[in-house]
Amino acid sequence: MFNQQPTQIIGIASGKGGVGKTTVSVNLAVMLASLGKKVMLFDADLGLANAQLALGCRTPFNFSHVLSGEKTLNDIIVEGPMGVKLVPGASGIQHMASLNQVQTAGIIQAFSDIDEDLDYFIVDLAAGLSDTVMTFLCACQHRFIVLKNEPSSIADAYGTIKVMIQEHQLDRIGLIPNGVYSQDEGERLFGSINSVIQNFLGSRVEYLHSITQDEMVLRSIKSSQPLVTFAPSSIASRDFRALAKVVMDLESDIPMDGGLQFFVERIATHQTKNG
Repeated sequence: MFNQQPTQIIGIASGKGGVGKTTVSVNLAVMLASLGKKVMLFDADLGLANAQLALGCRTPFNFSHVLSGEKTLNDIIVEGPMGVKLVPGASGIQHMASLNQVQTAGIIQAFSDIDEDLDYFIVDLAAGLSDTVMTFLCACQHRFIVLKNEPSSIADAYGTIKVMIQEHQLDRIGLIPNGVYSQDEGERLFGSINSVIQNFLGSRVEYLHSITQDEMVLRSIKSSQPLVTFAPSSIASRDFRALAKVVMDLESDIPMDGGLQFFVERIATHQTKNG
């Protein structure tokens, strides 16, 4: 059963690990919720899930229990800060990192049963370019790439975007520079990447907002709390508020009866094309 409100579906990815993707996903989710939005976060890093740690949630069950048939999706959902609903991924289960056809069908069935009334469904993806990551990215309405101003992160982010555009014809790709020293640095980083994308791929990406380097981020992680509730007046928290407002202004042409049904149908479509 699906709600009649248009749920915005956002996939958050990165070319490489260690760039703060989950930190961005968690804090964006909590900030949107603090602004009155109904938010569900799906930790789709199905091999090394850790969003529950960043949210400070106890998760007795996770997505592996859904795919095994032991639990339904509703059974494993837990509530985090500001009412964010978390679908916990699996951690330390190697075969979960790359899903087979049967498991993908299980995901489709699991999300078909969700009857939550949501404004935002945020998918925190694994790093890299596995088939599972691309399946989820293809199923989202908006794709955000988190990167740092480091050569390897920039190269991997560009490689990820190249695959998204050339092999999957994806659009609505937005960049979130993370850990920069200023908004100017983030905007310059975006400008240089977007220029290469325009010149070599004949496409473009959107600039969303940058997250400034802030020692409070590490402190919040060590405290197992989202930064935006741990240190709401910190520099990076203000950046997350600005990012959330940019996200709230994003347009969507998904019909009013879309929402999670769109996500489920796109997974099924991608599976059919690549199965």
